[in-house]
Amino acid sequence: MNSGTGRLFYVMGPSGAGKDSFMQAVREHFGARLLVAHRYITRAASAGGENHIELSEPEFSTRQALGLFALSWAANGHHYAVGREIESWLAAGLDVMVNGSREYLPQAQARFAERLVPVMICVDSETLGRRLRARGRESEADITRRLERASALTLALPAGAWRLDNSGALSDTLRQFRRYQQALPA
Repeated sequence: MNSGTGRLFYVMGPSGAGKDSFMQAVREHFGARLLVAHRYITRAASAGGENHIELSEPEFSTRQALGLFALSWAANGHHYAVGREIESWLAAGLDVMVNGSREYLPQAQARFAERLVPVMICVDSETLGRRLRARGRESEADITRRLERASALTLALPAGAWRLDNSGALSDTLRQFRRYQQALPA
């Protein structure tokens, strides 16, 4: 790749949509062609879900004050960040994928401009509800709120966002991603 031509695939989606599974599959199938960045989160690494770097609140604050994060935000009672290493990877011409926040998308777009490719992992409401119930972490009222929020935020995405339907097999979602990726200008 040419120096400085890397793209930042900014993955979003509701809890239960399968973002972590999708990103793990990208790691396994795309290897060196697409780097998947770890997030720094003020949540225990043993809490399940994505493979992330656990930071205490003071550690997070210190790193943020030192300017070590390319992106950072707060959501769901935790702080999240992506390290500045992604800037080096992009400058070297590598494509990078990060697990982002739908609400932080405008700030990420402002920072990375045309390099940023918004990718929404979508799931039909029935599948999403079934997945959320199977986790057993939320009440039925919480699940209803999550389903409503997922629908509203999916509709509010910018026109150029890639929408990947992850209601079926993960291999189908990867094929959708490949089709979008192949259509990008060189």
